[in-house]
Amino acid sequence: MTALSKEYLLLFNAVTDTERALSQLREALLDAQRQAEELFLEEGGHPPNGPCPAP
Repeated sequence: MTALSKEYLLLFNAVTDTERALSQLREALLDAQRQAEELFLEEGGHPPNGPCPAP
């Protein structure tokens, strides 16, 4: 088996850690979106100050 260089291992581990962190952030954002949608629907499904402004 070929030994891997220290540089490759460092980079591989950094990429792996970053992918894991991004996945956790994605899940946190999706959870926040779900909660916001639930709150929105509980409030009647429309903004409290009238219609949504045009984008």
